[in-house]
Amino acid sequence: MEGLVRGIRSCQETLRVAILKHPRDRRNIFSRFGRVTSSLPVREKGLENLTVADALMTKGEDKIGSWLWCRTTDSVYDAVENMAKNNIGSLVVLKPGEQELIAGIITERDYMKKIIAQGRSSKYTRVGEIMTDENKLVSVTSDTSMLQAMQLMTDHHIRHVPVIDGKIVGMVSIVDVVRAVVEQQGGELKRLNEFIKGEYY
Repeated sequence: MEGLVRGIRSCQETLRVAILKHPRDRRNIFSRFGRVTSSLPVREKGLENLTVADALMTKGEDKIGSWLWCRTTDSVYDAVENMAKNNIGSLVVLKPGEQELIAGIITERDYMKKIIAQGRSSKYTRVGEIMTDENKLVSVTSDTSMLQAMQLMTDHHIRHVPVIDGKIVGMVSIVDVVRAVVEQQGGELKRLNEFIKGEYY
């Protein structure tokens, strides 16, 4: 994470140097790097303006679904089987009933520490017994910036964060954060190269 932040700052420094080298073209530089509108593609928004909602949009229609959660009454075996089938590392845990009230989250780490390490049976243990409870749940909203999400993951040593806007709207992982950083940095690097070569008109 810290390496990603250093990379972002490095690109910002490159932009600052470009501005200092070409002071008369400052307006062109800022028009290409600083102006943000909602019509810009994700990679051109600038990482500080990229939100969790932008990352969820890149996931397409599969960003939300019943594969993303389980119930407190489900067996740990079923929850882990769901994670393996869908190639995901965590599930939001919902309370029993028709309302989708969040009870917590279950992750691969919960399974490893509380089932495997303790020699418990995943078929006879309920998700509610090993999940991370809702009062310890770290979550974001869809308007949270990707930089803030990255900082939360770093501070709490977690790799998955549910996106909750009153109800669950998706899940953001460290992979999504890294993908957003790489795409944004690649786009910024391309624009800097175009600027240096004089192809920015």
